[in-house]
Amino acid sequence: MIVTRTPVRIPLGGGGTDLPSYYTQYGGFLTSAAIDKYIYVTVNKRFEPSFRISYSQTEICDSRDEIVHPIVREALKLLDIEGGIEITSIADVPSNTGLGTSSAFTVGLLNALHTYKREKLSAKELAEEACYIEIQLLKEPIGKQDQYVAAYGGIISMEIDRLGNVELKPVLLSEDTLDQLESNTLLFYTGIRRNASEVLASQSQAASLDKEKVIESMHKIKDIGHQIKRAFEAENLAHFGELLDLHWQTKKQLSDKISQTQMDEWYNTARQNGALGGKIMGAGGGGFFMFYCNNDKNGFRKSMGKQGLKEMRFRIDFEGSKVLVNF
Repeated sequence: MIVTRTPVRIPLGGGGTDLPSYYTQYGGFLTSAAIDKYIYVTVNKRFEPSFRISYSQTEICDSRDEIVHPIVREALKLLDIEGGIEITSIADVPSNTGLGTSSAFTVGLLNALHTYKREKLSAKELAEEACYIEIQLLKEPIGKQDQYVAAYGGIISMEIDRLGNVELKPVLLSEDTLDQLESNTLLFYTGIRRNASEVLASQSQAASLDKEKVIESMHKIKDIGHQIKRAFEAENLAHFGELLDLHWQTKKQLSDKISQTQMDEWYNTARQNGALGGKIMGAGGGGFFMFYCNNDKNGFRKSMGKQGLKEMRFRIDFEGSKVLVNF
């Protein structure tokens, strides 16, 4: 029995510049953080020679090619694992909510399967293998942020060159600043679940066509990623909150799928009740809204609760994907 635990993430700034359509032309940069909401994957030997895969549904298949779940199917093929295996997954948060659950699952699954084969991979190897499955094999229109944050954990900055090579550096905060970040950054669930691929595909298509407005917005978002990293290093979290507002206003220009009238209303309510800034998690269109509020947080919570939004409290995860059980 093997159990892995892999964190999801909150993108802080620069998200979207990790898409190949952008970084292959201009290079990407972003700042992101793993949080203590997890995807758990278990792998166990199965008495029967078949595959049993259990997630939101259950599959029992005689061959790998019959497996419907694309990530599981391709991971088993890549690692050349035959039948007689059972794979299950449990998540702390719903899928399609902007927290990178799909890539966290991929990283956690690969970690479990390599452990099953008595193989030890580094965090970088896990991240790149997950990118290979999702981007190269499955042709998902996504970037490299989610896989790296899931594998490494912590608060990180990522620089991606035009060839797709990733240079990753941790963003180090003092204990007091970390406490402020965790206390003042609030996540609210909108109740809207959406397919990130649709939003990202729209953004990617616009970037690939080199539309001037979209490219200019992406350049600005990349610069915001750099500024947020510098704000953290200077321990100026109020400036981080202000940059979130700039990020939100800029990101809305990338695709008409990112924001909706209801989201604009929620955002305006948040700003009127003390939030310095905020942004929707992931590609946009739904999922979780993140806000930075450094005063009267109880009043802020009540105001957002009246809007029907549900808060999810969190802390930063510094461990990344790890094996909890192996026997």
